[in-house]
Amino acid sequence: MSPLALVSVSDKKNIIPFCMELVEKFNYKILSSGGTAKHLMEAKIPVIKVADFTNSPEILGGRVKTLHPKIHGGILAKRTDEEHKKDIEAYDLELIELVVVNLYPFKKTVEKGSKWEDAIENIDIGGPSMIRSAAKNHKDVSVLVDPSQYQEFLEESKKGELKEIYKAKLALEAFQHTADYDTAISNWIRKEKDLQFSKYIESYPLIKTLRYGENPHQKAFWFGLNNVGWNSAEQLQGKELSYNNLLDLESALSTVLEFGYEEKDEPITDTFASVILKHNNPCGAAVGNSASQAFLNALKCDSVSAFGGIVAFNSNVDSETAINLKDIFLECIVAPSFDAEALEILKIKKNLRILKFSKDQILKKNQTSTKSIMGGLLVQDTDNSEEKTESWISVTKKIPSTQDYLDLNFAWKICKHVKSNAIVIAKDQQTLGIGAGQMNRVGASMIALQAAKENGYGGVLASDGFFPFADTVELANEYGISSIIQPGGSIRDEESIEMCNLKGISMVFTKKRHFLH
Repeated sequence: MSPLALVSVSDKKNIIPFCMELVEKFNYKILSSGGTAKHLMEAKIPVIKVADFTNSPEILGGRVKTLHPKIHGGILAKRTDEEHKKDIEAYDLELIELVVVNLYPFKKTVEKGSKWEDAIENIDIGGPSMIRSAAKNHKDVSVLVDPSQYQEFLEESKKGELKEIYKAKLALEAFQHTADYDTAISNWIRKEKDLQFSKYIESYPLIKTLRYGENPHQKAFWFGLNNVGWNSAEQLQGKELSYNNLLDLESALSTVLEFGYEEKDEPITDTFASVILKHNNPCGAAVGNSASQAFLNALKCDSVSAFGGIVAFNSNVDSETAINLKDIFLECIVAPSFDAEALEILKIKKNLRILKFSKDQILKKNQTSTKSIMGGLLVQDTDNSEEKTESWISVTKKIPSTQDYLDLNFAWKICKHVKSNAIVIAKDQQTLGIGAGQMNRVGASMIALQAAKENGYGGVLASDGFFPFADTVELANEYGISSIIQPGGSIRDEESIEMCNLKGISMVFTKKRHFLH
């Protein structure tokens, strides 16, 4: 007796050659409905219509087609169970050996910004039901949910009876498929209706397997959504992105976004900015009157650490900028756009990864950040709330000068993206020294101030957290710091304020903390 395959697919890629081989080489009968049945019949593939098979018409405008006992009985029946055998005979059930189903394109529909009613009609009901039935009964039924599985199924079938582990693998992929589908729907409803934070984390399909993780002995995988985030960036040249590249690109882009992000021929929101990043911390950042000048100013901060780093721009990269970039070894460059001349100059560095990240994709940036812990995930809002400088307060007798305020604002934006404890020294809107990831604030200050001393004298100091003691102010004074910006909020704030007054240093409280662990 010929085995029966139920085929109902929204994504019809490769379905005709697959069904032809099922029929011609494995003697399958094809059961199908709606658009899939029409598509197969046009290719001269014999098809049994679901309505004829169940002796029940499609109703409710096609909402009900496969939700029928003859369909689900044929899928769910256990072949060796005596009670099931009785029901198979009593209800004249024909057993279904293979279920080939993929679902209505809900994700693509909502990505286009469709109306609520249209999105609702693209929520598949019969498809997930058939997939889950087949996956549950995977000992007896094979289930395929993606065109990429077709060839492997045919090859396994040629070997004879399908192995139990292979069928279990298909079941796993089927349940993952429906779980991802349901998560996409629930997340869409939550966002559309502005409901409370979801009880479940969003599901991400696998984008690609990476060469390795942070170290060569670690396996690594990249999961994400289609055309969102780094999966939407256009890589213009260079080697494949690594695990560490992606982490560093994320930090570099997040930092440069503090200064606006505009493509070629558009006015810059704030000013030209460049950030050089190494090992997930900025090692240089600056603004300037051009992209090229911003990069050169950023490079002055720490040209040694910049070697092998990541560079991010908030504006178009032109040929002048490219000439300066080609003289240093870099892993990646990311910007909203590149001139053709710039790409021509940079192509001599064939391994250099160049990424174009469009302004449109910035609007889709994550609203939450996620970190893994043993046995779970930590999820929080991203720290991307707009900084309101009008809420800052000057707490010392000396008031910052106009230039000091420009530098304080710049340093504060960079400090937000430096691992805590974080200290940033800046002057003329470029970093002079950065102290990152230290266990105490004085240690971070010493590193930043020593580096700044090599690049010039004076400037302003930004701290991502409050000063528990006045010792950082004393140290800053020794290096000619004219103004300090910090969140405030320590029970010993007065000690720091008094020390500033004693040393003639101005201090500003932001009343907002930016720890980055």
